[in-house]
Amino acid sequence: MDVATKYVAEGLAFYKWALSSADKRVADWPLMQSPIPTLSISLLYLLFVWLGPRLMHGREAFQLRGLLVVYNFTVLLLNLYIASELFIAARAANYSYVCQQVSYTNDINEMRIAAALWWYYISKGVEYVDTVLFVLRKKFGHVSFLHVYHHVTMFMLWWIGLKWVAGGQSFFGAHMNAAIHVIMYTYYGLSALGPAFHKYLWWKKYLTILQLIQFHISIGHTAYSLYVDCPFPKWMHWYLMVYSASFIVLFGEFYYRTYRVNKRLSGHSEEGRIKHVATNGGPAHLAVSPSQPRTESGKRDGTPHGSKIIGQEGPAQESGGRRRRHRGKGKKD
Repeated sequence: MDVATKYVAEGLAFYKWALSSADKRVADWPLMQSPIPTLSISLLYLLFVWLGPRLMHGREAFQLRGLLVVYNFTVLLLNLYIASELFIAARAANYSYVCQQVSYTNDINEMRIAAALWWYYISKGVEYVDTVLFVLRKKFGHVSFLHVYHHVTMFMLWWIGLKWVAGGQSFFGAHMNAAIHVIMYTYYGLSALGPAFHKYLWWKKYLTILQLIQFHISIGHTAYSLYVDCPFPKWMHWYLMVYSASFIVLFGEFYYRTYRVNKRLSGHSEEGRIKHVATNGGPAHLAVSPSQPRTESGKRDGTPHGSKIIGQEGPAQESGGRRRRHRGKGKKD
């Protein structure tokens, strides 16, 4: 008990010491007085990730198309505002894209950058809604470790970034990420508009490639900043490199599994269909592909809500076919 009390006391002392070097300009901004609101929102989010699928079990999935359209285009506009504000204010403040020290002054352009970074931090909390919409629509497969890890860490880490370095080098990553999110939520918004727009969405896999490029640029930019001894907190540089590397591993695994392995499985499935036609004469185009989703019962199904596929009625149909073949054989004899 004494050891625990000691560590708590040391932790609080360190936090108070760290606050002495925090950015005073953002001290009274919403959610910035204490980390408790950000931590509480994130804990509630994790609770929903665990509890949501259980509450939705046995219930009909919500469609929410109208809400999806409004939400995705709202987040698109928010990120467009953030990216444009950071670009315009950084140009006006003569920011360097190679190395930029934080200026804690109340210069109009510096305050504009700090405000845009605050909105960027807020946008990461807003994006928790992505997961809520997935769960309500019973798209549980989308709520992966990568998805949850990305959302939780971005929101909490950007509270730290904004609290201590609301400017300088911080603008680079936020600027790049906000611009990529404009493209991402354009895709999501068009997808939510319905099947009529799906023919224009052939570029889905390039979103993942774009994100991977972003993380490589982030590591390269940060490494160069360390090389030139940029006057920015070194521990943040090192942490950003490790953090970006974790995303390269996770997004790389996602890309390989989604666009390499599944493509190979689809090829094997097609070979299986051809073989089925050649040996059985059956309607191979009705067979369920291994890459198709599973229903809640765990069976693979390529149709919505686990409905049956016409032409696959089971043993009764098969036995009927055998009886017809038997009658035909008897007549020939």
